Amino acid sequence: MSKIPYNHKAIEKKWRENWEKNPVNVTTNDDGSKREKYYCLDMFPYPSGNGLHVGHWRGYVISDVWSRYKLQQGYYIIHPMGWDAFGLPAENYAIKMGVHPSISTEANIKNIKRQINEIAALYDWDREVNTTDPNFYKWTQWIFVKMFKEGLAYEKEFPINWCPSCKTGLANEEVVNGKCERCGAEVTKKNLRQWMLKITAYADRLLNDLDKLDWPEKVKKMQTDWIGKSYGAEVDFPVEGREEKITVYTTRPDTLYGATFMVLAPEHELAKSLATDETREEVEKYIYDASMKSNVDRMQDKEKTGVFTGSYAINPLNGEKTPIWLSDYVLADYGTGVIMCVPAHDDRDFEFATKFGIPIIQVIAKDGKEIENMTEAYTEASGTMINSGEWNGMESSVLKKEAPHIIEERGIGRATVNYKLRDWVFSRQRYWGEPIPIVHCPKCGNVPVPEEELPLRLPDVESYEPTGTGESPLAAIDEWVNCKCPQCGADAKRETNTMPQWAGSSWYFLRYVDNHNDKELVSREKADAMLPVDMYIGGVEHAVLHLLYSRFYTKFLCDIGVIDFDEPFHKLFNQGMITGKNGIKMSKSKGNVVSPDDLVRDYGCDSLRMYELFVGPPELDAEWDDRGIDGVNRFLKRFWNLVMDSKDANIEATKEMIKERHKLAKDITTRLESFSLNTAISGFMEHNNKLIEIAKKAGGIDTETLSTMAVLLSPFAPHIAEEVWEQLGHEGSVFKAGWPTYDEEAMKDDEIQVPVQINGKTRAVISIAAESSKEEAITAGKEAIADKLTGNIIKEIYVPKKIINIVMK
Repeated sequence: MSKIPYNHKAIEKKWRENWEKNPVNVTTNDDGSKREKYYCLDMFPYPSGNGLHVGHWRGYVISDVWSRYKLQQGYYIIHPMGWDAFGLPAENYAIKMGVHPSISTEANIKNIKRQINEIAALYDWDREVNTTDPNFYKWTQWIFVKMFKEGLAYEKEFPINWCPSCKTGLANEEVVNGKCERCGAEVTKKNLRQWMLKITAYADRLLNDLDKLDWPEKVKKMQTDWIGKSYGAEVDFPVEGREEKITVYTTRPDTLYGATFMVLAPEHELAKSLATDETREEVEKYIYDASMKSNVDRMQDKEKTGVFTGSYAINPLNGEKTPIWLSDYVLADYGTGVIMCVPAHDDRDFEFATKFGIPIIQVIAKDGKEIENMTEAYTEASGTMINSGEWNGMESSVLKKEAPHIIEERGIGRATVNYKLRDWVFSRQRYWGEPIPIVHCPKCGNVPVPEEELPLRLPDVESYEPTGTGESPLAAIDEWVNCKCPQCGADAKRETNTMPQWAGSSWYFLRYVDNHNDKELVSREKADAMLPVDMYIGGVEHAVLHLLYSRFYTKFLCDIGVIDFDEPFHKLFNQGMITGKNGIKMSKSKGNVVSPDDLVRDYGCDSLRMYELFVGPPELDAEWDDRGIDGVNRFLKRFWNLVMDSKDANIEATKEMIKERHKLAKDITTRLESFSLNTAISGFMEHNNKLIEIAKKAGGIDTETLSTMAVLLSPFAPHIAEEVWEQLGHEGSVFKAGWPTYDEEAMKDDEIQVPVQINGKTRAVISIAAESSKEEAITAGKEAIADKLTGNIIKEIYVPKKIINIVMK
C-alpha cells in the first residue's frame, strides 16, 4: 500500500506557489550561459462572455506540452498570451448584455485569464498584450499609416458583402456559403465607400513562399487555391458603333474562335450604357435586381438568368458580331468583370446558350471530328482545333500556351497572369475597433494622422450600437469627427469607419517580445534575438483569414525594415476540435458546453491535461466523454503508488528495469516528436503497467527509472512530475533535469523465445541468447527435441530470432 495517498489539490497548490517564487523558464543556465530561444505561440483568444470550455483547453495544453518539452531540451521558452479583444464578437456580446464593450471585455478577460491559469501553462504574463490597449493599437494604426504612404491602403466605393444582422461590411473571406461567418445571417450587397488593403501586390510572394514553410499540406493548398493564380490573356473586343473596347480575361484563349457571345457583370461600368432603347427598361431592372443579391447566391448552381443589352462586340480574331449580355453569375471583382463565352466547351456557357438560343460553335475535337447536335459541352482540355481559321489542326494544349503571345503580337490583347485573390476590405461600420487614422480634407484629400500623434484613441461613447445605415456610430460624434487638417490646417473630418478584428491579430505575435516599447513597434535587437515564431498552434479554421493576413503584414514590415524575416511562423500545427455528443460543436446555445472548472476541482489539472490529449489524435476532431478522465486519473494514482512503494526500498536496477527505462524514453520521445500525443499517453500507461509487473517480482523499481518516468511525464502532468521528483530525493526542479536519452543497445532482449520445428511442425519452444550463432541455436534446438529425432537429418535451418527447423526423412 502507498504511504501517502495521491492528493492532487495539495500537490497542485504547492507547485503553483513554488513556480511563482522560482520560475522554471529562465534565460540563462546555472553556469550563466545564455539559453537559445524557442518561440511557441497559441492563437490568442477573443474574450467571449462564455469563458473557456474543454475544447479551448486542447490547443493550450498541446502548446504547453511542446513548450515544456523544449524547456527540458535546454531552450528559453517564449510562450506568451494575450487578447484579441476588438471586433464583432466582443461588440455583439456587449450589445446582447447591454453593457459597454470596454466593460464587458475587461470582465471577460479577467474570467478567461483565471481559467487559463488553471491549465498551469508556462505563460509569461509579463508579455501580455491586448488589442484594445491604446499602447498596442497605436502600432496597429502606425502600420496602417505606413501602408497608406506606400500606396497599399486606399479608398474605393463598390458593392461589398453586407451582413444585415451584424450591420457591417464583410471581407470575402468572412462569408461562408452565402452567410456571415460570425452570426450565420444571409449576406446581401451594399454600395459603400471602403478602405482597402492591397494584399494583391503580395500575391506572388504569398504563393511562392509557401514552399519555405513547415505547414500542413492541407493549409498550404487552401492558401494556394485562395490566391488562385492563373495564366491566360486579356483580349480587347471593340464595341460595334462605339469608341470603347471591352476587355475580357480568359484562361482559354485557344477557344477564341468559339466565343459566340459575351457576358458582363451587372455592375460593369458599361452595363447601363450598352442598353438600346428597346432593351433599356429590362436591362435597368436586371441591374437593380442583381444588386440585391450576395456574390455567393449569384455563384450558386441554379438556373442562369440574363438579359441581352441590344449591343454587339466584334470578335477581334474573326470579325464576327458577338452579342453582349448581362448575367449575375459574372462578378465585377473577378478578372475584368466580363467573360467571353464559348458554349461548346464550358458547361455554364452551354446552359446559358441553350436557354437563350445563342449559337454553339465547337472549336476543339477529340479526334478532329465535329460532334453533331451537341447535347453537352465538350470540356476536356485536349484535342485538335477545328472551326478556328489558321489555328485548325493545332493541338489545343499547345495553342493554349501560344495563343496569349499570338494575341499580343497582333495587338488585340496581352498575355496576362490573374489572381482569384482580391484586395482586403479593411473598414467596418462598427464602433468597437481601432479608429482608422485618416483625416478627410476638402483641399488635401486623405491625410494620415501624423505618426507622433498616434494613437488616435477610440472615443468613449454612450451609443455604440451599429446604425445599419452604412455609417459607423463614430459619425454621430461631432466633436470627434470635426478636426483640422494636419497638412494645411483647414477644417476637416476624421474617418469614422473602424478597422476589422483582423487588424490587431495580423501582427500581435511581434509585439509580445517587446510589449512595453513606446518608441517603436518592436526593437530590431529584440526582433533579431527572439523572432520569428518557431511553432504556431491553433485551429485550421484560420487557414485563409488570419494566417494569410499575418503573412502579408510580416512581408510588408520586412520590406520597410522593421524586421528582417518575411514569414511569421516556421512550423504550424492545427489541432482538431473537441465536440459535444454526435460531433456537434460545443456552444452555450446548444447546451453542450463542458466547463473545465469542475473537472479540475474533481480530478486535478494534471488529469485533465492528459485526458485532453488522450481523447484522440491531436489533429483530428474528437467527441468529449467525461467518463474517460477516470482512466487517466487512475494511471496517475497507480504511478504515484509505485513511486511511494519504491522510493525508500533502495532497489538495485535489474537488467529488465534498465531495458524498460530505455524503451520508455524511446517510446515517449518518438511519439512526442511526431506529435502523436494521444499515443504518448497510452505509452505511459503501458510502460507503467510493465513497471508494476516488474516491481511485484523485484519488490519495487529503482530510483533512476522512476526519475526518468517523472521527467518524461513533466511536459504532460507537471505538478505530479515535480512532486515525484522531489519525493525521489532530487534537489531543484524536474524542469532542470534535461530530457532523457535512450540507448538502442540497452533495449535489446538478452534472451528470446524460438520455436523448434521438425519438418515445419513445432515440437518445442526454447530460450536462447538473442545473439546466438546458427551453430549454437541448432545445437540447443536439437537437444530440446533429441527424443523426436528418429530419422535421417537432411537439412538444419535457423532463421535468426524466428525459428529453428530440422528437415528429416
